Amino acid sequence: MNDFLPINKKEMLERGWQDVDFVFVTGDSYVDHPSFGVAILTRLLENKGYRVAVLSQPNWKNDGDFTQFGRPRLAFMVTSGNIDSMVAHYTAAKRLRHDDAYTAGGVAGKRPDRAVIVYSNIIKRIYPDCPVIIGGLEASLRRFAHYDYWDDSIRPSILIDSKADLLTFGMGEKQTVEIAKRLDSGENIADMRDILGTCYICPNNETPYDGVEVPSFDNVVNSKKEYAKSCRIEQDEQDHIRGRLIKQKHGKIMLVQNKPMPPLTQSELDKVYSLPYARAYHPSYEKLGGVPGIKEVEFSITHNRGCFGACNFCSIAFHQGRYVTSRSKKSIIAEAEKLTHMPGFKGYIHDVGGPTANFRKPSCTFQEKHGLCKGKKCLAPKPCKNLSVDHSEYLDILRQVRSLPKVKKVFIRSGIRYDYLLEDKDDTFFKELVEHHVSGQLKVAPEHCSASVLDKMGKPHIEAYIKFSRRYFEYTGEINKEQYLVPYLMSSHPGSTLDDAIELALFLKKNHIRPEQVQDFYPTPGTISTCMFYTELDPYTMESVYVAKSEHDKALQRALLQYFNPKNQRLVEEALRKAKRYDLIGYDNKCLIKPAKPHIQLIKTAEIRTETLIKAKNILCQVRAKENEFITQTSVNNYRYRAYCCFNSSGYLRI
Repeated sequence: MNDFLPINKKEMLERGWQDVDFVFVTGDSYVDHPSFGVAILTRLLENKGYRVAVLSQPNWKNDGDFTQFGRPRLAFMVTSGNIDSMVAHYTAAKRLRHDDAYTAGGVAGKRPDRAVIVYSNIIKRIYPDCPVIIGGLEASLRRFAHYDYWDDSIRPSILIDSKADLLTFGMGEKQTVEIAKRLDSGENIADMRDILGTCYICPNNETPYDGVEVPSFDNVVNSKKEYAKSCRIEQDEQDHIRGRLIKQKHGKIMLVQNKPMPPLTQSELDKVYSLPYARAYHPSYEKLGGVPGIKEVEFSITHNRGCFGACNFCSIAFHQGRYVTSRSKKSIIAEAEKLTHMPGFKGYIHDVGGPTANFRKPSCTFQEKHGLCKGKKCLAPKPCKNLSVDHSEYLDILRQVRSLPKVKKVFIRSGIRYDYLLEDKDDTFFKELVEHHVSGQLKVAPEHCSASVLDKMGKPHIEAYIKFSRRYFEYTGEINKEQYLVPYLMSSHPGSTLDDAIELALFLKKNHIRPEQVQDFYPTPGTISTCMFYTELDPYTMESVYVAKSEHDKALQRALLQYFNPKNQRLVEEALRKAKRYDLIGYDNKCLIKPAKPHIQLIKTAEIRTETLIKAKNILCQVRAKENEFITQTSVNNYRYRAYCCFNSSGYLRI
């Protein structure tokens, strides 16, 4: 294993460097592992002969960290890290998180909100003539004018707010190397307007003639229909074969997105994963307890990229792309062998996966020449008739990995597409998956059961999950193992009404599923579902979409998915009454909850003047609830009033 790249001036000087070619600024702690984009790009630049320093989680409240390496010879490269900084900081309910898996010690608050914008602006202020290139997930998903959930408004392209010179979107290896080569040759970054997989800003009068123009920033701010139109075009053109250049006017300047960069070939992907990663966090973090985020990936292998599943709420299709590429068997086996010799290896490889573990090839041969179909999905609502399904190569890889010396077990934790698996007429992979690659429970993602909601999600209908689960437990029974399915479920996704949430609750009850966790829909930038959340329109049909936006409406849907939890009794009852589903409150087996059991609680006798009787009653009525019945009994004797209130079993006053 090679040494880590320098993270401060002292480590730079220890290498005998007086300066560096690139300073790579990241909102994460420095982890030199191929599951971290910063590690891949910095090692790749190092491999090309460049001197690279990593500026990890700089203090943005003063300039000291940003100046310690001096002005890099070629450029600063800026990313928020593996995750959007706003998602890292806030829950779906916009509450501050208490920890950060990508920070040493799991400590929250080590990066600013909108990290890419903050870092880039600081650099441009200190070194105005130094090129700044932004990339990674945060920049990639915000490359156009976009709805920002945390501001609840439309923000311009992050390239404008950051004042950066260039934006790379998608998986950035080829773009990064091309930019580095051209900067090194003396080319001005302002002239780099032809690099695939990048965005740039230019005056309106310098806008390219080709491509397609989406509604302007002003238009999408003032019209949700225009925003929906823009979203659809942006999504449809993200194909490296048939996709077109996209333009979006922002006042007197134009944002230009070049066509996507073609994905890495298998040999190129193999080379990326053969670079000399330390596969660990920087030693300086040891005293802080290490970086929690490495635990899930330390002994895991990424074998593919891209996902033609393309769920509407997922950012992968807009970032990585729908085109699936994979590493060679030789490359994967070599990495697995390397893992067996690492300190701390106990015989378990936690994953051989990727965005979707059981994808190895493009979904069909058609896309090799023509690209992925515009406005269509490969798997939803039903698998395409042209879908090519084959698990044989993936199965062969898993067999070889689990046969390696020192390997006790190989798990698949990154998730599989069960609808794709069902299309395989050969059940060998399915059976071996159940027998060898499940660590007690297999996580899959039906997300919902309502057909209308699943259509808005871009997911298969629930019948596919039912069929899969039956076969899963059949095969599990054949080998006499006690294994479980853990379904991922999502509440309040656009299109999900209260009736839909009740339908899901009934489905869970019928199938004896009690989810421990439920994820509220999180409107992250750049997804089709987020467009629906903001506009309340389906960008592909322009039909109206119901959206639960208030915290209370979301809470009602979330509570229904965990109707069995006594803490949710009040919310579930409210939801059922609101939907007029009184038939689901009772003692019958079909019911979701039992009626609340009232008990009488004596309230302290109070001496109150006659004229204040109404005020006293109001005070009593304000105790925790605003529904049902308020019962009082009074007796008047020298202005004495005895009041009795009916409380339900949860302690809430019934009024």
